Parts: sequence; C-alpha cells; structure tokens
Amino acid sequence: MSFGKGLSRKPSQTKGRQLEDAALAEVQALLGDEPRRRDLLIEHLHKIQDAFGCLEARHLKALADEMKLSQAEIYEVASFYHHFDIVREGDAKPAPLTIRVCDSVACAQKGADALAAALEGGVDPAKVRIQKVPCIGRCAGAPAVQVGKRAVDNASELSVRAVLFEGETAAEIPDHVKLDAYRAGGGYRLLDRVRAGELDAAAIADMALEAGLRGLGGAGFPTGTKWKIVNDLPGPKYLTINGDEGEPGTFKDRYHLERDPHRLLEGALIAAHAISADRIYLYMRDEYPAVLEILKTEIEALRTAGIITSIDIELRRGAGAYICGEESAMIESIEGKRGLPRHRPPFIAQVGLFGRPTLNHNVETLFWIRDIVEKGPEWFAAQGRRDKKGFRSFSVSGRVKEPGVKLAPAGVTMNELLTEFCGGMEDGHSFKGYLPGGASGGILPASLADEPLDFGTLDKHGCFIGSHAIVVFSDQDDMRDVALNLMRFFKHESCGQCTPCRSGTEKMEHLLAEGDWDEAKIADLDEVMRSSSICGLGQAASNPVASVLKFFPEEFGK
Repeated sequence: MSFGKGLSRKPSQTKGRQLEDAALAEVQALLGDEPRRRDLLIEHLHKIQDAFGCLEARHLKALADEMKLSQAEIYEVASFYHHFDIVREGDAKPAPLTIRVCDSVACAQKGADALAAALEGGVDPAKVRIQKVPCIGRCAGAPAVQVGKRAVDNASELSVRAVLFEGETAAEIPDHVKLDAYRAGGGYRLLDRVRAGELDAAAIADMALEAGLRGLGGAGFPTGTKWKIVNDLPGPKYLTINGDEGEPGTFKDRYHLERDPHRLLEGALIAAHAISADRIYLYMRDEYPAVLEILKTEIEALRTAGIITSIDIELRRGAGAYICGEESAMIESIEGKRGLPRHRPPFIAQVGLFGRPTLNHNVETLFWIRDIVEKGPEWFAAQGRRDKKGFRSFSVSGRVKEPGVKLAPAGVTMNELLTEFCGGMEDGHSFKGYLPGGASGGILPASLADEPLDFGTLDKHGCFIGSHAIVVFSDQDDMRDVALNLMRFFKHESCGQCTPCRSGTEKMEHLLAEGDWDEAKIADLDEVMRSSSICGLGQAASNPVASVLKFFPEEFGK
C-alpha cells in the first residue's frame, strides 16, 4: 500500500501503541473465565484498577485487544469515571494508598478543608495520596474520610494517622442480618407465596398503591403504577436497582443495607417475579465498599440456598459518577458506557436496559415491599401525618445533636424532626435554615420549618423533598458559602453532554466565587439551565442559589 512519497509502511512498522505480551497475560489472568461482553467493561476496569492501583496504558491496550474493542472506546469510558486512574507512558503512578476527604456541604461545615490540608502536610506523597472528593455518603459522621476502603467518621488528623499506623485499610463490615437469621424471622416466605401463585403482580401493585408507596430515590412516582406499566409490556424485561445515592446529604440506602440487606433482596426478587423480569441488575456506588462486600456475600448465599432460581441478581459497581444516580445514565453505565443521560421519550419503562422494558427502583422503595404485604397496605399508609402516607427514611446531618437516619412519618415537619428525632440543635448554634432534599432540593429558612416534608409540599417555595436528605444550618453558617459549595459539586459532577449544564454550572460557580452576586446575570443563567438541560442535574443545580437570594437577604446586607 502506498502512503505517498516516502511514507510506505511495512507490516512490522504498524503505527500506534503495541500490544505487550506480558500485559495481555496479566489482563487475561485477572479476567479469568469472565465473559468479555461490552457491558462488563467497567467491571473489568475495576479488576485492573484494584490489582495494579491504576490503569496503565499497556493494560488498557491489552483489555481492548481482549474485548475486541477499540482503544478509544476503552479510554472514553475509563476517563469518564472519577475512580479510575489512567497512567500514560512516562507518567508516574499514583501513590499506593489514597485517602479521600469528603468536602461536600456537611463535611465542609465540620472542617474538611482544614483536615485535608493537615493530612497533606504530614504524609509522604510517594506513599499516600490525599484527594478532596464529593459526598461519600457518611454525612452523619462529618467530617468523613476513606482511608483506602476503610471509613473514618468524625475524622481528625489523629484518627486518620491511627488507621495509617495500624495499616488496616480494608472495608470494615458492620454487623448485619445474614441469610439464616433473616429466614428465621420469616424472610423469603412472602417470595415463596408469590412464586406459588398466591399473589400476582396486579395484587401486589394494588397494595403498593393503597399503601402510598412511591419511588424514594427522589422522583416519587407511584410504585404500583410502575409495576403495572412494565408488567403489561412484552419480554425480555429487566429490573434495575439504583443504589448510587450520590446526592450530598444522602446516606439512607447505605444505612439500611449495612443492617438488613435481605429486605431489599427479597423485595427485588418479588418485584422481578411479579413483572416476569429476566434478570435483576443491582447498581451500587463504589463509595460503599462495605455494602458491596455485604451484597456480594449475601447474593451468593441466596444462590447456594437455592432461593435465587431462574431470575439472577447481577451486582454492578459504580465508579464515582454522581450523574449515574439518574436512571438512564445508570443504565448506560450498566451497559459498559459513559454515564450520559438519555433523551426522553422514550422512557426506560418502554426502552430501557439493552433496549428492553425496564422497571427501575430505589433501594428503600423495595425495602418496604415485604412489610406492606405482610402487615397490610393500611398499616403502612397509617404511618404518615397530615394526610400523608407511609414512613420515610430521612438522612439528617449538619448542626444537630443527633444526626443519622431517622425513620419518621411522611409529612413530618422540620421542627418536629429537629426536636423529636434529632435532640435539637448543637450547643451554641441557632437554627437558621436547612436543605430539605439534598444538594438539588433548594434551601429553606427556619421560618418555613413547619411545612410538611413530602412530595409536592415544597413546590410552592421552589424546593422539593427529593431523596429526603436534610442538612441543617445555623447562625454560624454563611449561606453564600453553602450555595458555592453545592455549585462546585454540580460543576464537578456534570457529565458534560449538554452545554447548558456543562457551561452553566461552570459559569454559575464563577459568578458566586467572585463574591458580588449579580442577580440579573444569575437569574438569566438560572433560566437557561432550567429550561435547556437534558436531565435533572442541570435543571436543579441552581436551586440553592435561587433559594439564598430569595430567603436569606440578610446575607447581602438587605
């Protein structure tokens, strides 16, 4: 073949990165008998990252060869996720141990920046890497740190150094209900009834509707309606479970899974059987290494006990991308791609995972299925207040004496949560405001703390309950700093697919950081982001900013 004058090339002179036999052998040994399917790309990248502490170019070339994918496809996926460290030829590898210091809003309140600076000044950078990272889902223990895979709550420089001294950086597995104990308490009897035909999809869906069970990941869509929609569609069908609760302030799913994982697993098997799903895909965020280990162990126990039969549960591990909490982005990630939200319609109920009808649920939604059927939908519905139905798991953090997951009635108010469930404000702090729904739900002042907390009740104030993540602020918090912290989070986590979000979050962060909040510019940018962004990240990212301007004029000397 001629490439022009002086450009003829022999077959042995192939341009580009060459495949190394040693790297290929290492990748093949890591993957073993695992299928080389495209949808397993992220799982295979995790195996390489875990084994070598990074993704070297030679291993990525070997993986591309092994999976029959182009290097560009491998790189575009690996570079999208924050927990993959790509090392090109000639670049230094990252330190063998990473300490992740959460700098999201609850941890920022408790001195995360100072902690990160202290740690950076006292470690050998060749051995330890300090990273400031978005929310790791341990807001009740702020400031929170991960040393390797080991979580340190209420962290201090001394406590982190103690972990380093001990050298034990694996995930610490909390006590939880294992399979034998769960079955001894009546677990999986309901699943047996469903499989025996005593209860069909329509009956359970009607119970969920009567109980008032809704999607508890943030959207609040009626659960029974979802089941009926997907049940009526032709197979093959899938059930996906979204455990990627990356919304700052949210940690309720981790709380439940670290204590009673089989309530989720039984609810998932019941839902999958009811809609005739072919498979269950459980997507769990990488920031929860203990939960991942628990689920891996307990799912295998279900297989061994013969409880998992024709419908298997496939555990998939996220890689540090908040956007994958959006259902269509999660599906893209499960398929082994970048987590880019899809345009809708079609909705995933019709065209979801692998192009098939898909029922998607949050962890907590499925957690309640067993109780609702066994105790009756009227029992669950009666738990609410002010004509609201059911329990809610509120993740509460910030300036309260007793932070944590609070199981409270739907429709409870912030004042009731604060006094009845959280022991009041921390000593020396006066209640000033709160996030009612995590980073994207807006900020409300203390004067609106008697509003019922449930889906739709806060819309009139430009806020929403979302994932029921409450962060409490006091007179010692500057609300402008809070809004800037949240906007930096959204800027960092924007997937970059659409310009209004990608450029809008960057521009908004710049406007806030300047200190002189130009309300006209902010309002104009706010409108563009809300009306033009593809998904909820860009549409809701400016909610905290709008709330501070509306409810906290004193921050601007007004």
